[in-house]
Amino acid sequence: MALSLSERAAQHVSAFLSKRGKGLGVRLGVKTSGCSGMAYKLEFVDIENTEDVRFESHGVAIYTDAKSLAYIDGTELDYVKEGLNEGFKFNNPNVKNECGCGESFNI
Repeated sequence: MALSLSERAAQHVSAFLSKRGKGLGVRLGVKTSGCSGMAYKLEFVDIENTEDVRFESHGVAIYTDAKSLAYIDGTELDYVKEGLNEGFKFNNPNVKNECGCGESFNI
């Protein structure tokens, strides 16, 4: 079981944490939402919860909860620029279908 960041995503997260002046890393999870059933959650972590599962990638800590890990195990978080748009991209090997807008998925 593992979660990872691409080198580019790790640099981006590190820069954001530095700019914020605080934070232990990022939390990646899922929530029930969207037209396909599930959506990703991504937020900064300032306090580690005892039930968190922690991974490290390129020097950045990634946290998740055990329930979410079942859906996102093996996921790599990347940071991409496509034309004028830029943002995080979830490369999740467990996804079977995604909605047309790219906001939700199912397994």
